[in-house]
Amino acid sequence: MNSKTIQSRIRKLGNVKDAGILQWFFKTGPGEYGEGDCFVGVRVPVLRKLVKEFEAADESTLHALLESAVHEDRALALFILVRQFEKGNEADRARICRFYLDHTRRINNWDLVDLSAPQVVGGYLANRSRRPLYRLVRSKSLWERRIAILATFTFIRQGDFADALALADRLLGDQEDLIHKAVGWMLREIGKRDLAVLEAFLKPRCNIMPRTMLRYAIEKFPEPKRQAYLRA
Repeated sequence: MNSKTIQSRIRKLGNVKDAGILQWFFKTGPGEYGEGDCFVGVRVPVLRKLVKEFEAADESTLHALLESAVHEDRALALFILVRQFEKGNEADRARICRFYLDHTRRINNWDLVDLSAPQVVGGYLANRSRRPLYRLVRSKSLWERRIAILATFTFIRQGDFADALALADRLLGDQEDLIHKAVGWMLREIGKRDLAVLEAFLKPRCNIMPRTMLRYAIEKFPEPKRQAYLRA
């Protein structure tokens, strides 16, 4: 097994029409967040089916896939990393997380972050120091900042909200809409589990939060309460 074999398999599954739709959906035009990204038109469910076939891929193969200009190559590499992480022992997980953090430059669209950061970064740091997230959240890279906040999804699911709230606080002034959406999403997830914690965070901040972030955070609120926050 090598990267060429895997890429050939992906190309055979490609669809020109789907490629055009995906390039539009993921904003690959000039000046857009996905500028220059290339798609061959393979949907996520199809890529997921390939994971079992190629889950034994080694790091050199995964590195080659992540370095590819084709989005689906990078996505499959990340799906494989998630599978390897889930099946690995502690040493494997440490190695996979290091490999992941060494390749954040190539984890460069929101779907690539979202399908992997909670499982790999969040999964590894769940019972460890969260300091790497505070380094990532200060990054100039939109995608590294998104990795930081999405990694906390794992902690949130475990009822641990502290780091998600601390990182959200640091991202209140972020200029990127994709960060506003990610932070609002994580806040909403906290609210599903403990509404009082979410409201304690929102009340002193709702008048300074980016509008998109606030809308995502309060999406499930009853309409009168939602409107009260928006008016604030």
